[in-house]
Amino acid sequence: MTGSRSLSSGLRALRPAAFGADPAGPRLERVRSSPNFADGSFRNPVASRTRPSASGLDLVRTYLRGDGRGRRAPVRPVPVHDGTAAALAAPPATGLRLTWMGHSSVLAEIDGSRVLFDPVWGERCSPFSFIGPKRLHPVPLPLAALGPVDVVVISHDHYDHLDMPTIKKLAGTDTVFAVPLGVGAHLERWGVSRERLRELDWQESTKVGGLTLTATPARHFCGRGLRNPQHALWASWTVVSERHRIYHSGDTGYFPGFKDIGAAHGPFDATMIQIGAYSEFWPDIHMTPQEGMRAHLDLQGGRPEGVMLPIHWGTFNLAPHAWAEPGEGTVTAARDAGARAALPRPGEPFEPAAAELPSEPWWRPVAKAPEGGWPEQASGGAPSEGTGDPETASAVS
Repeated sequence: MTGSRSLSSGLRALRPAAFGADPAGPRLERVRSSPNFADGSFRNPVASRTRPSASGLDLVRTYLRGDGRGRRAPVRPVPVHDGTAAALAAPPATGLRLTWMGHSSVLAEIDGSRVLFDPVWGERCSPFSFIGPKRLHPVPLPLAALGPVDVVVISHDHYDHLDMPTIKKLAGTDTVFAVPLGVGAHLERWGVSRERLRELDWQESTKVGGLTLTATPARHFCGRGLRNPQHALWASWTVVSERHRIYHSGDTGYFPGFKDIGAAHGPFDATMIQIGAYSEFWPDIHMTPQEGMRAHLDLQGGRPEGVMLPIHWGTFNLAPHAWAEPGEGTVTAARDAGARAALPRPGEPFEPAAAELPSEPWWRPVAKAPEGGWPEQASGGAPSEGTGDPETASAVS
């Protein structure tokens, strides 16, 4: 028995640091006692298939199919907002400002506090520096130039949401980390002290300064290593101050629970909703723009109130759909719902209460146009088409 324990300890020591760590001791006991944990793993709020429905060969064929390859990445440099640092130097006039940094990373300034969601400043969302989906645009602002952050919120432990190099840099600051149950094991391995962790199960809340943060359900899964026992939870998050309410979806498929979250914690001044990296091969764990808008409306009690910020798109190539499709889909879904959607360039701050929101389809000049052109082109608008055959990636996150 002693030899077996020694072998197990030795194998754990050889595990790459980027894989993180599995819950153990009191943390594992807390995981096992969660009402959302059954039969050895965390469970989704509704039945969900978390692995692709197609074979590996079918996925490869889909990614290599010639008619779609040229549209899965931008064909010219992605426009990143100039002047992010200068814009952030002054406080928001309305007390609430959001800055989308790309993918699911958002800086929220809310009534004097600063919340950073799913910060990924790395070049690849991968455990390795030489392989895996590579960033399609530079970060709008160096992490060190971002300034003090009161709390970092992590939705789940996939590489495009929990980035070890970024966390290691933030570990040297005074920030608090709010994470789903079990995820704290990764952060502790990377140098975050247990005293700075707020590790929550669904429906649990914590206070940081004048903010109340609540981990709310999501429909997804977890895992960073070769063996993923589902001992770390995934979550969406609400952040509530005295004057404002915001919501971050993390990664999730559509499910009826959005209505319950809205009833308990909404309506929201702004929702940050995952609308990219979807596929017919994994419909239960990621949303399309239309599903994302439906979730936004559910969160708002069925009314087109507040502002929806689409996230989880534009920065990494993680699915077979065209790179520009999530942006276009959001425009259509917002128009059809009569809802307000913000479409900022990476690094472009905006205040949800402002009369004018970022709305220009900035992705069109750098994307390969669809067959027949962009919607305005069909009625005589100016064309904007790129060419090329950029490298694609095939990771699902």
